[in-house]
Amino acid sequence: MSTRPHVVVLTFQLSIPGCRSLKEKRGVLRSVVDRLRSRYPVSVAETGSQDVHDRGEVTVAFVTSDARRGDSIASRVDTFLEETPRVLILGTRREDH
Repeated sequence: MSTRPHVVVLTFQLSIPGCRSLKEKRGVLRSVVDRLRSRYPVSVAETGSQDVHDRGEVTVAFVTSDARRGDSIASRVDTFLEETPRVLILGTRREDH
């Protein structure tokens, strides 16, 4: 019996309140991206709003062998971002393949 891989792509629209420059924003997002990579089995990239100093978009992708594991990882990533200081989630889009 073979299982099909389950691919999840999460895109987060973020606000970075109080951020006054692109340099400051890059530092905040770099920290978020690095911490996500080190804590979870995911690939992460800044994917949008790169020229806006108080907004950001981060996309997280991963592959699992079953949907339940995908739900668990997605939930943990979402909780991590909700609890991250300096970052507010404005919107989330999830794609399952």
